[in-house]
Amino acid sequence: MYFPTAGIECHPFFPFCVAIGVSFVTSMGGVSGAFLLLPFQMSFLGYTNPSVSATNQFFNVLSCPAGVWRYWREGRLVWPLTATVAIGTLPGVFAGAFIRINWLPDPARFKIFTGLVLLYVGGKMLWDLRGKEHASIAETNAQHVERSFYAGQKNGVETAVQSNACTRLVWNSRTFIFDFQNQEFAVPCRRLALLSLVVGLVGGVYGIGGGAIMAPFLVSLFGLPVYAVAGATLFATFLTSVAGVNFYSLLAPLYPGIAVAPDWRMGLLLGLGGMMGMYMGARCQKYVPARVLKYLLAGILLFTAARYLGQTL
Repeated sequence: MYFPTAGIECHPFFPFCVAIGVSFVTSMGGVSGAFLLLPFQMSFLGYTNPSVSATNQFFNVLSCPAGVWRYWREGRLVWPLTATVAIGTLPGVFAGAFIRINWLPDPARFKIFTGLVLLYVGGKMLWDLRGKEHASIAETNAQHVERSFYAGQKNGVETAVQSNACTRLVWNSRTFIFDFQNQEFAVPCRRLALLSLVVGLVGGVYGIGGGAIMAPFLVSLFGLPVYAVAGATLFATFLTSVAGVNFYSLLAPLYPGIAVAPDWRMGLLLGLGGMMGMYMGARCQKYVPARVLKYLLAGILLFTAARYLGQTL
């Protein structure tokens, strides 16, 4: 099949299957998988023009809702956290799209910066995990609570275990405090909004939605649990990707000599595959210990950082 905007030709089954596999693994850590599909499109498919960023965001638009719906159904979608991340990310997405088209049609230099950021976050997560060889008692109890909750669901009983849901305690312009699995967590809203702005800038340039960077920051810097973060980052990624796709499409007529708008065929194949992978990953996340998910996130980040830096240095 020929993809006119991308200017490439490949079997449609190939990107579809890759999207399923990538999304299944990454969605368990609250990441859409777009940050891995971007180097896949550029390196394996030869899709290198600026519209690859918009296509990648279109993948998020199609694939994220399946995972978000699953997290919402299970009571693990923290709305104040989602709103704060989305509000901070949106301006960065617009600025990133403008930078991508005008100053970074060849993203080699920016890949160095992104690779260093991902290398730092992934390395910090691994350092923190290595310093804690044994899981905490609270985390172990949380695992038992979740298993009991889903055991009830398997029997056809939609039980509501109070400690499994996120409960908002305080939310204002300064801080957000919520209770999750009998533990209290506090998030400084202004710091989170500023971080989201930077993440949105990076996400707007590369079309990764920002979840790949935001989820590890929330886990490592803010000390939030992966189980509570995953739904929020996926939903924020969806919102910012919708804005990003529309912004790229609006800018396309202004740059007739450059492919800016998404390749809708490629985006549809990746999005449908991602939709299936996202749902399966969100469904299976509860069976994987939080510690394993943190290692998974760190490993994915370090792999991506090595990939970016290896291509540019």
